[in-house]
Order: sequence, then C-alpha cells, then structure tokens
Amino acid sequence: MINSSWGYAFKAIRDNEIAAEAMGIDIFKHKLMSFTIGAFFAGIAGALMGHLITSVDPTMFRFLFTFQILLIIVLGGLGSLTGSVIAAVGVTVMMEVLRFVEQPMNLLGLTIPGIPGMRMVIFSLLLLFVILYYRQGLMAPGNSTGIGYWIK
Repeated sequence: MINSSWGYAFKAIRDNEIAAEAMGIDIFKHKLMSFTIGAFFAGIAGALMGHLITSVDPTMFRFLFTFQILLIIVLGGLGSLTGSVIAAVGVTVMMEVLRFVEQPMNLLGLTIPGIPGMRMVIFSLLLLFVILYYRQGLMAPGNSTGIGYWIK
C-alpha cells in the first residue's frame, strides 16, 4: 500500500496538505480512507487483545497507558517501525528495572519513602532529553541525527 497511488497520496498529504490539494488529490477522501484503515486495524488489535485477556474493561486504557504508547513512538522515531519496536522493548524492560524507585529505600540509615509514579518522572526526563537532542527519535529514518544511522 505504501508504494501504491494511495500511499503516495497519503505521503503527499502528510508532507504538505496544500500542495497535495493543488496536485489534484482529494484531501477529504484520502483522510477519510486513512481514518477508516486506522480504525480497522485498531478494531482488529482490540479484538485480539480481548481474546487474549478474555475480558475488556474501559479502565484498562488510562492516561498512563496512553503516555507509554506516545513515549514508545517518540523515542523510536515517528517514521521508524524498527525504532518503535526497539523502544517498546526498552521501555517495557526499563519499567520493570525502575520499579525499585517506587519502593521505600534505606540510604545510609536514612529511610526514603517510596514515591508512586517516580518511574514516569524518569521517563518524562528521558523523553525531554530525546526531544531536545534527537528531534526525530532514536532511530530517526533517513538522516544522521538518530542512533539508527550508526547501527547500520
């Protein structure tokens, strides 16, 4: 689909909506088609998740889950599937590794109570660092600003 006429129209609309309309692309039709395709895949993903968990509850998708998804996408790079997969694995592992910062700690006889949500503060600082120094994400596609350029 990416290399079809629809894919080229989607890319043109993404890059410059006014120029795409000037080239004769029906913006409304293609945006509606893009939304429909996205909703279709979201429905399939929801059905598979419901089948896996055997129940669906609206409280499963709170702000924390949305923040994690956005964190993964931005860290990996907005146009990079490989970057998103690597970021998903990294964020999932780090969520478990950083679990200790939310538990009470004893440092040199000083007891520090656990602070719920401290992992998200650390991830927020990481996200700020990535946005400031790697604007396209860690695996930025097509340029030398991301780590993906050096991994090749």
